[in-house]
Amino acid sequence: MTAISVENLHKRFGKTHALQGLSLAVEEGDVYGFLGPNGAGKTTTMRILATLLRPDSGTARVLGHDVIEEATAVRPVIGYMPDTSGAYRDMLVHEYLEFFAAAYRVPASQRGHVVSDCITLTGLHDKRNELIEALSRGMRQRLGLARCLVHDPKVLILDEPASGLDPRARIEILEVLRALGDMGKTVLISSHILSELRHLCNKICIIDLGKSIYSGTIAEALERARTAHRLQIRLVDRAQEASDMLREMDEIREAHATDGSIVVELVEGIADFSFVATTLVHKGFALLTIREEEILLEDAFIRLTDTDTLEAADAPVAADTTSGNRG
Repeated sequence: MTAISVENLHKRFGKTHALQGLSLAVEEGDVYGFLGPNGAGKTTTMRILATLLRPDSGTARVLGHDVIEEATAVRPVIGYMPDTSGAYRDMLVHEYLEFFAAAYRVPASQRGHVVSDCITLTGLHDKRNELIEALSRGMRQRLGLARCLVHDPKVLILDEPASGLDPRARIEILEVLRALGDMGKTVLISSHILSELRHLCNKICIIDLGKSIYSGTIAEALERARTAHRLQIRLVDRAQEASDMLREMDEIREAHATDGSIVVELVEGIADFSFVATTLVHKGFALLTIREEEILLEDAFIRLTDTDTLEAADAPVAADTTSGNRG
């Protein structure tokens, strides 16, 4: 079942056209990365999905409910965490969560258990009885996430949940998000931490200037970003000699030796590089390792949001609704 459906969404703020016909689909159980440069329209989209902002045109549905016409049905099934959120700083952590549990009409007999579960899940057990004003930024982010979970929503809409955190706090909150995905929650998460989204999400959508320019699996995005295969080769010795020899081959665009290793770039369109190892061994070089350089999600993001790349594309990328594996 489709958990989040956005079709031809438009939104203007004065002369700024924040969303220009945006469409995307998030299936139940997806951990879906929402990527784009600043001003691309990510936060605007999330606020519309959270029923906090009305689009000018187009439709948006969460679990089949229209976010405008059926807002009261949408709110109980989502947990929305904005990019910046305030908290009642003079409350204790458990009091704050109990307050929101009551606001979401969690029965009084269940609130203590629900709050304890949320505190445990988000790693706040040592902070349960502390004032919110005494919490670090990372702990406040955890608290904001815990607040989203007190009513056990099926869909989480998280706008930059790891923004501004130190490396340790960022890793810890991403581990919590990974656990939520493993629990079967549908998660829509925006972030600029691209390398970490690669190990968290099973699908991504890249938007720019309010339009979707890619939607599908991370593996497909990386493959589309690849212009040519690059290899890292380590030999016992004679790296410069081997580099000079490889550079003369028609299938190789470039080869150069660095610190005893060789970096080889194949001609575009050549994916099978087994001939490189065969040639080296045949020519008497002692080969230690040969591996293909990994394409980073940052590379895909830059290439897919590059204006020249987009204009050169033969056709827009269709949304991929097949499920993929996280990680």
